[in-house]
Amino acid sequence: MLRMDLERNNMPFKNNDVSLNNRIIAIGASTGGTDAILEVLKGLGRDIPGIVMVQHMPEGFTGLFAKRLDDQCVFEVREAVNGDRVTPGLALLAPGGDCQMRIRKDSHGFVVEIKEDERVNGHRPSVGALFDSVANEAGDQAIGVILTGMGSDGARELLKMRQRGALTIGQDEDSCIVYGMPRVAYEVGAVQYQLSLKDIPGKIMSSI
Repeated sequence: MLRMDLERNNMPFKNNDVSLNNRIIAIGASTGGTDAILEVLKGLGRDIPGIVMVQHMPEGFTGLFAKRLDDQCVFEVREAVNGDRVTPGLALLAPGGDCQMRIRKDSHGFVVEIKEDERVNGHRPSVGALFDSVANEAGDQAIGVILTGMGSDGARELLKMRQRGALTIGQDEDSCIVYGMPRVAYEVGAVQYQLSLKDIPGKIMSSI
């Protein structure tokens, strides 16, 4: 039954009746993810939904990483703060430290919530915490991308996103520094499209 449900969700992420404000892209990565995220973002154009990202990094490093991304991308990238609105042409990176980043939906779109919280899947910030909120709040208006990283953070939550109708992408083994998180996500059935890192941006752009 699950396999049949997932096959029905294997369709383009397109809805001409829904504005970019109601769409969202969620990206998660760990070991090797700084270069992987940069390659994905550099391959995207300006006309994109808002992006929310978790990269496993300590406090103090995420702000520098966001600045590096901002310098090399055609849209704005910055470290998220609580209450930030997720808007088209903006990528928000979860801050490192003792907080989790999640999203909630209101009448205008999506808003970031950053709060001190327990570890999820052993991490803070956690890809799983973000993906779970995207599954709950965005459903079939989301794209989920899981990139190189050790462990399994985000894998089962990406499956939840897929079950809610999101388009889901996993990085393939050959292009990963560590084929951990994407491998588990693929094995549990969370990944619709398993792609080389160089092909992920094109898939995102063709699906919005």
